Amino acid sequence: MLSENTNTRKPPGPSSSQNIGVNPESLVTLKRLQSEYGKVIRMVSTKGRPLYFINDPEVMRTLLVRHHSNYRKGPGFERVKMLLGNGLIVSDGSSWRRARRMIQPSFTRQSINHFIKLMIECSHSLIGRWETVAKEGGKLDITRETSDFSLELILRCIFGDDYEAELLKHGTNPFGFLSQDPNRNLRVVMQVRDTRALIKAIIAKRRKEKKTASPDFLSKYLEATDKTGIKFTDEELLDEIITLLVAGHETSAGTLNWAWLQLARHKHVAQILVNEATKLGAAQGCINQENLNQMSYTQAFLDETLRLYPPVWIFSRRALDDGGLLGWHVEAGSDLFISPYLMHRDPSYWNEPEVFNPGRFLPDAEEPKGPQAYFPFSLGPRRCLGEYFSFLEMKVHLTLLAPQFNMQLDDEKEPGLDLGINLRSNQNITLRPRLRMNN
Repeated sequence: MLSENTNTRKPPGPSSSQNIGVNPESLVTLKRLQSEYGKVIRMVSTKGRPLYFINDPEVMRTLLVRHHSNYRKGPGFERVKMLLGNGLIVSDGSSWRRARRMIQPSFTRQSINHFIKLMIECSHSLIGRWETVAKEGGKLDITRETSDFSLELILRCIFGDDYEAELLKHGTNPFGFLSQDPNRNLRVVMQVRDTRALIKAIIAKRRKEKKTASPDFLSKYLEATDKTGIKFTDEELLDEIITLLVAGHETSAGTLNWAWLQLARHKHVAQILVNEATKLGAAQGCINQENLNQMSYTQAFLDETLRLYPPVWIFSRRALDDGGLLGWHVEAGSDLFISPYLMHRDPSYWNEPEVFNPGRFLPDAEEPKGPQAYFPFSLGPRRCLGEYFSFLEMKVHLTLLAPQFNMQLDDEKEPGLDLGINLRSNQNITLRPRLRMNN
């Protein structure tokens, strides 16, 4: 491990053992410990393993960027592996590096921009149903609406023409349970495993047809090779496709769920977003790569939504060797925890952190510390490959729908947090759509 400091200085922390993981109790514990011991804390688990909590941006960036090779995935990923297999999110070491290099060309901006038309189609398909609900004075389950939208889009982007030809040929979506069931328990794990045979059949069909012209993700993954010219095996491909499907669906669906809630709460924010879409012509249906990239306020709005509600609220790394981390000694085998949720809401780094303010992310904003403490898609080599895809999808969705609908709160109460693998609302959010032309 490269070390700035080889001494054995240890961070402060409690003498009693702690149980830190992906659960609500850990959030309460970490808040309390931070108030008592500071930004870098050392603990011991109930099994005797050293634990560290890092809420310092400089130390966090050193861990995730400069010294990333000295750490592998830590505790909590066992549950993810049950769901996704050994795909990019879970894998480590040489298998991760190989897969990352093979997949990365599929996520260039040029490649992702091919999906803008699909993003428009999937967003536009919501308008008729939302108009009917608005005219009848009804409610929308916005959590389910954004989940269904995001699921359909990622399936179309992965499977292309096979979405309708193979996935929907029996009349129902075999992946619909991902949108219908918010839990990520053993039942959902088994349902995901049941879909592997279907995906494998589509892979076999594609290999037999040898179609390479399609821009969908499956075609690109099928043609990807490592530096020796070897392609993914069927099992490797299955794991990567399921990883892309689940992660690509949940990140955008969850963020849009929170985004619509903020638009309903903050009418002046919604109006600025609508004005930007109108000014750039996007509200009139002219959506393209150029004006999407010019939407600085919409981007800031999404950045602020992700600040308050990062898709993954806590994650971990495990140290491979003894060494130093900006002056702190870290033992081999230690588990290090980082929480975007806590760092994004820390008043040490953000002005009025609990206030929803997209302006803090605008180019001329004066928030000197904030951007250094911002990492909703992680940082370093393991930063999410799908970040640009997700932002583009959400921009298209909001740019088409926000100028059409003024969402009204159905319940003023703040939704609770479901602190599972992904940060969700613990109950579905319902909103009342109103046609903007009638306001």
